[in-house]
Amino acid sequence: MNNNLKIKIACYTTSISMSAVICLSPLLFLTFRESYGISFTLLGLLVAVNFITQLLVDLLFSFLSHKFNIPLCVKLTPVLTFVGLLIYSLIPLLIPSFAVVGIFVGTIIFSIGGGLSEVLMSPVIAALPADNPEHEMSKLHSVYAWGVVGIIAFSSIFLMLVGYNNWHYLALTLSIVPLISTCFFMITTIPQMETPEKISGVLKLMKNKELWLCFVAIFLGGAAENTMSQWCSGYIEASLGIPKIFGDIFGLALFALFLGIGRTLYSKIGKNISYVLLFGAVGATICYLVAALSPIPILGLIACALTGFFTSMLWPGSLIVGQERIPQGGVFMFAMMAAGGDFGSAVVPQIVGSITDIVTASEMGINLAKTLNITAEQVGMKSGMLIGMIFPLIAIFVYLIIIKTNKNKELLK
Repeated sequence: MNNNLKIKIACYTTSISMSAVICLSPLLFLTFRESYGISFTLLGLLVAVNFITQLLVDLLFSFLSHKFNIPLCVKLTPVLTFVGLLIYSLIPLLIPSFAVVGIFVGTIIFSIGGGLSEVLMSPVIAALPADNPEHEMSKLHSVYAWGVVGIIAFSSIFLMLVGYNNWHYLALTLSIVPLISTCFFMITTIPQMETPEKISGVLKLMKNKELWLCFVAIFLGGAAENTMSQWCSGYIEASLGIPKIFGDIFGLALFALFLGIGRTLYSKIGKNISYVLLFGAVGATICYLVAALSPIPILGLIACALTGFFTSMLWPGSLIVGQERIPQGGVFMFAMMAAGGDFGSAVVPQIVGSITDIVTASEMGINLAKTLNITAEQVGMKSGMLIGMIFPLIAIFVYLIIIKTNKNKELLK
C-alpha cells in the first residue's frame, strides 16, 4: 500500500469520525434529558458548543496557520476526536454525578478535532497528485455524507440492541474510527501544503476579491445545506405525526442519503463546477419553496430529501472554485472557507428557528393557522422554510457572478 493511498484512507476515516461527532449528540438528546435531567436549553447549547468550537478553530487557522506545524496538526486531528469521545462516554459512565461536565468537555475536545478535520483534510487531499482533483475533493465530502447515513443506521440498531441507557458503549465503539485514522496517519508522510509565511501574507490574501466571493458562496451553501438538515426532521414530525426520535433519525438519514448520492455522482462524472453550483442553488430554492407551501405532507417530505441532493455540491464545490482561483492560498484559504461554511451553518438555522418561534406565537400566525386548518407550529415552520429559501436564492446570483468572471478570464487568455 503506497503512501498516497494510506493518506486517503486516513482522510476518509477522519471524515467519517466527523460524521459521528456531528450526529451523536442529537441522536442522544432524549436519552440525556431522561437520564441526567438536561434541559432543552442545555441540549441546544451542546450543539452550539460543537459549531462554535469548530468555527474558532477555522478562524485560528485562517490567520495563524503559518505558526503551526501543519503535518503534526493533521496527525493529531483524529487523536483529539478519539480522546474527546473517550471523555464524552467514560466520565458519565464512571462518575455519573459529573455526567454533564463530561459530555460538554468531551464535546469541546472532539469538536476541536472536527474543526481541524474541516480545515486540514481538504488541503491534504488537494495536495495529492490526481488525474482529476475535483473528483477527489467531491469523493472526500461524499464520504462524510455516507458516514452520516451509516452512523445513524448503526447507532439506531446498536441502541435498540443494548438499550439507550447504555449509550456510553455506542460512543466507545465509534471511537474506533478515529483510532484507525490515527494509525494510518502515523505511518504516512504528509504532503507539503502552502501557508502564508507571516501575517502580512495573510493580509495580502485577504485583499483578494476572489477569496471573499468564494467565502460568500460557501456561507450561502453551508446555510442552504445545514438549515434543511436541521429542520427536515422537525418538518417530518409536524407534518406526518410520527414520534420525534424516529423523525430525527429518518429525516436526517434521508437528507444525508441524497447528499451522498449527489457528491458521489460528481466524484464519478462531474465537471463544470460553476454550473453545478448554479443548478444546485436553483434546485434548493425550489425545494425550500415546495416544502414551505405544499399542502401535501408527502410532497414536502420529498422536497426536504431532495434538498440534500441539490445542496450536495454547494460546500465542496465552493472549495473547488476556491482552489482553482486562489491556488496559492493553501491551508489559509481552506480555513477561511471552512469558517464561512460553519458561519452559515451556525447562524442561519438559528435565524430560521427564531422566525419560526415568533410566527408560531404571533396572532397573525394563529389566525392564519385557523384559516388554513393547520397548527400554528406548522405555520411557523413553513414561514421558517420561506426564510431559509432566501439563502439559496441569493446564492443563484453569486454563482452567476462566478460563471461570468470565469468567462471573462477565458476571454483574456
